[in-house]
Amino acid sequence: MSTRLPRPLLAAVAGACALSLAACAAPESKDSTSSSTASGTSAAADPATATSAEALGGMAALEAAAKKEGALNVIALPPDWANYGEILKNFAAKYPEIKITSAQPDAGSADEIDAAKRLAGQSTAPDVFDLGPAVALANTAMFAPYKVTDFDKIPAELKDPGGAWVNDYGGLMTVGYDSAKVPAPTKLADLLGSAYKGKVALNGNPVKDGAAFAGVQMVAIAEGGSAADPTKGIEWFKKLKDAGNFLPLDPTPATIVSGQTPVVVDWSYNQVSITPKLATWKLWAPENAPLMTYYVQAINKEAPHPAAARLWQEYLYSADGQNSWLKGGAKPVLFDAMSTAGTLDKTAEGALPKTGTPVIPSAQDTDKAKAILAKEWANAIG
Repeated sequence: MSTRLPRPLLAAVAGACALSLAACAAPESKDSTSSSTASGTSAAADPATATSAEALGGMAALEAAAKKEGALNVIALPPDWANYGEILKNFAAKYPEIKITSAQPDAGSADEIDAAKRLAGQSTAPDVFDLGPAVALANTAMFAPYKVTDFDKIPAELKDPGGAWVNDYGGLMTVGYDSAKVPAPTKLADLLGSAYKGKVALNGNPVKDGAAFAGVQMVAIAEGGSAADPTKGIEWFKKLKDAGNFLPLDPTPATIVSGQTPVVVDWSYNQVSITPKLATWKLWAPENAPLMTYYVQAINKEAPHPAAARLWQEYLYSADGQNSWLKGGAKPVLFDAMSTAGTLDKTAEGALPKTGTPVIPSAQDTDKAKAILAKEWANAIG
């Protein structure tokens, strides 16, 4: 598991990490063609309303405007989550004039939106969001439309046509387990057995957090339901709780390594990051339920540093940014385009979990599932 374990997990850590130059402290616990000829923004250019780098005069102008702002606020980006630690370090090294403040690294998607509302108008408000789809689609009015340079290469189903939001990276929903503490599961029914008593944790609250939301969807599919109707997944988790096997503790790398959460339902990119810390940590996914969901990248409409926010997006969707996610065990949204162009990191590509054609929930699936979970989850689980 990458450490964004914590994010969906919602460990609710409120610490902030300031990045400058090439350093990022690692806490435990997304159609325009840009030009590089401009040397600065024009008098009429406004980064807060620019919908592309070209609208500001090209990438050089965007870079100049971002360096002038000198700051970027990100939120809910654990360093081990999909390799965000490397991304933050590399961005800081490329743009040392821009100080990055990484707030609440272990927060959940809903916390990002809450922070933007609470800090609106202040210099400490988040500039950008990295959100689970359910939370993102419910808050699109808060996003500023922007199309990165390679926007036209992103599949149509993985972006808003106007650029309000763009999928960024995806992961396979998996069950991670400590093979030294529990037997290897071969079917979901195994997790209801006595060998897993008090040992199965879900990465967060599915009503609030993207990883937990997708975990319930995966179980629903495996149990004969669908991504749009998680009822069977909710029923299964109720059985898990009634059996005494559901562990109501948000997992983190620390809880996994210490043995507190020996079984965790979470993204593959979170799971693979645990293995270097715990050699007995293994991954399993139900063969009949390969579920992949992409997170959503967006710019805060009221970003205090609008040029830096847009430059951050350009970096994330560059080959460097996309390959960093890939090295973290996630599938970047430009995977196919980069494969064709020959710019994928081949070693990282080969390390991705192998699976059949995954189910990728649509926006409609997400909306329907969200409504059902909001109504039924608390009644079933408490």
